[in-house]
Amino acid sequence: MPLLALIAFYMLASVLVGLYAARRVRTSADFAVAGRRLPLAVIIATTFATWFGSETVMGAPAQFMQEGLGGVVEEPIGTSLCLVLVGVFFARALYRKNIITLGDYYRLRYGRSAELLCSLIIVFSYLGWVGAQITALGLVLNVLSDGAVPVVWGMMLGTAAVLIYTIYGGMWSVAITDFVQMIVIVIGLAAIAWRTAEMAGGVDAVTQLAASQGKLQFWPTGGGREWAFFIAAAITTMFGSIPQQDVFQRVLASRDERTAQRGPIIGGLLYLAFAAVPIFTAMAALRVLPNAAELQASDPQRVLPALVMGHMPAALQVAFFGALLSAIMSTASATMLAPATTVVENIWRNLRPNMSDAQTLRALRISTLVFTLCVLAYAIAMEGSSIYDLVSNAYQMPLVGAFVPLACGVWWRRATTQGALAAIAGGLAVWVLFLAVPALREAFPPQLAGVLASLAGMCIGSLAPQRLPNQCETGS
Repeated sequence: MPLLALIAFYMLASVLVGLYAARRVRTSADFAVAGRRLPLAVIIATTFATWFGSETVMGAPAQFMQEGLGGVVEEPIGTSLCLVLVGVFFARALYRKNIITLGDYYRLRYGRSAELLCSLIIVFSYLGWVGAQITALGLVLNVLSDGAVPVVWGMMLGTAAVLIYTIYGGMWSVAITDFVQMIVIVIGLAAIAWRTAEMAGGVDAVTQLAASQGKLQFWPTGGGREWAFFIAAAITTMFGSIPQQDVFQRVLASRDERTAQRGPIIGGLLYLAFAAVPIFTAMAALRVLPNAAELQASDPQRVLPALVMGHMPAALQVAFFGALLSAIMSTASATMLAPATTVVENIWRNLRPNMSDAQTLRALRISTLVFTLCVLAYAIAMEGSSIYDLVSNAYQMPLVGAFVPLACGVWWRRATTQGALAAIAGGLAVWVLFLAVPALREAFPPQLAGVLASLAGMCIGSLAPQRLPNQCETGS
């Protein structure tokens, strides 16, 4: 158990760093957006570390081994492009609003009904993403203990560690621990990739293996149906991640407008480059592991842990699992904080509009605790589900319900409250219909049908005679 002890020490050190950063929290704005004082280096680090989660280290390599390059168009390709799009098209416009949450923007642009609906969509969408991180924490601790720690107990222990510093320090703790954890991720995974490439016969040998298995095919080879599902997979995270509170929590926490724009762009490009490392390492592992074919067929998520535990020296084992836990913990902390902030600012505050700042800060911490416990229960109930699928499904709801109102609100001055509500209702209704009818969801991707219906609802609702009061700001 020496490795498990070292990893436990690392988790404790992360908690202590987070608690140290929590000393900066004095107000609800400190908790939610770090007082809007984070410099560029920290914004880049916290953006990168938040995105670099269990789905990147374990989910995407497993998906690549099953479906090839075209199978990872959603993650990491779509996710990284999402961050670039946020920086280029949305960051400046939203930073100037001096708001705390995305729900605040929907209220300013479309009114309280849109604020409530989009906030609920955003909150519910986090169940799958945070659940994936909790699932991965349980899996890692189970592997490290050689089965002595059951997966469910691992979920609870890992969740408790992350919750402690998140609930005390909010965005300050998340950002500072992310900065440290990004360094661990980069060094740890780079060292593992270097060693695995040597064991597998070099980069060319791994590339040839991937090519021989048809894994380097990116574009669909079939007809219209295949292209529709490919496009749907790409936009699920590319557009569905844009109306997410964790993205804009980093934008809004920036110390100035230029940092708010450059941080997501640089973080997204770094993420795209470095997300290739675990995918390459997993393919290299297929040339090293004697039972590679069996693992690839049965549970490809365990290929990397099996490689490290069976064929790496102790130092690299510590490096890998330190990097993996850093990736998971950084994402988990961010995704616990984001929906909790939305619940307080855009739902609870409407019920208790006269809360003092001290009451708001207390409500933010209680909301973080309650949401985390709900997600832990969800993750336990979904035990055995694919990490990649949990994350993928999480983004479909904001894609069909919240993306079009946000994009049109920023870039189309004729967007109205009536159009926004029609977009939300139409997108969600069509998405649910396609999910509920097997013949429809097999013929056409539900999320693509939903986002097209949402766009149609926005255009028709905004251009038709207005039967709802349009009490809102103009766009950007």
